[in-house]
Amino acid sequence: MNRKDQHLKRVIVDFKKLTPEILALLVEKYPDGYDEDHIITFRNAKNEIIDAVEVTTEDTKYLVKVSTKLAVTMENYDEDDYEDFDNDDPEAVQDPEIADESDEEDFD
Repeated sequence: MNRKDQHLKRVIVDFKKLTPEILALLVEKYPDGYDEDHIITFRNAKNEIIDAVEVTTEDTKYLVKVSTKLAVTMENYDEDDYEDFDNDDPEAVQDPEIADESDEEDFD
């Protein structure tokens, strides 16, 4: 870790708290999505194992928890979807529609 990183505020972000600003940073840093080489694994204050990807702003290092919802949202990202929201609005990023395998029909 370099000296600059030592002074950054560190924030763990769950999908429910994801803002348009953080989502845009993730898509910019990982334009083809993230893979296992990008994932950081650590234990939180409750000693739970957390998988996250990292993005950094001028003053904050965000560790965004990895999830299927995050991957789908990044894959379908369109900045126009967030133009009516503030950059720091956690209500702006909605849960994506994720197909449940039990809902799929077998057409063999």
